Amino acid sequence: MTVENASMGEKLATAVPMVRTLNLEFVEVTAERAVLRLPDQPDYHNHLGGPHAGAMFTLAESASGAIVLTAFGDQLSRAVPLAVRAEIDYKKLAMGAVTATATLGRPVSEVIADLDAGVRPEFPVAIALRRADGAVTGEMTVVWTLRPNG
Repeated sequence: MTVENASMGEKLATAVPMVRTLNLEFVEVTAERAVLRLPDQPDYHNHLGGPHAGAMFTLAESASGAIVLTAFGDQLSRAVPLAVRAEIDYKKLAMGAVTATATLGRPVSEVIADLDAGVRPEFPVAIALRRADGAVTGEMTVVWTLRPNG
């Protein structure tokens, strides 16, 4: 983990206690992509012995938050990022550790241009959940906004 990744992980763990509770690991965080990992932890298993759906939802939503904070962190003095809605599809049984990879659905420059124009921008973040063998076990979309301060 690089210092930049640790810094984002520390920020999210402080701001969002569930990140700390689930022991989420920050593998990679840039403005283009965020990869977080949920370790295999029996305390967060479901009735089948894999990670609980709620834990996977939190993993995916946290990955989306990491990319949003990285991409728009320089806008925090004038706007607060908020998740507007989320949709998740569980596709295959997840067992063991699960990784969430988030990608921003609109160019950062477009979102900032909307904000500059006085429009409250909305933008999607797509997240793929994968188990260790690489199989996609779920897909999630979180739509975010930047709500202007004041």
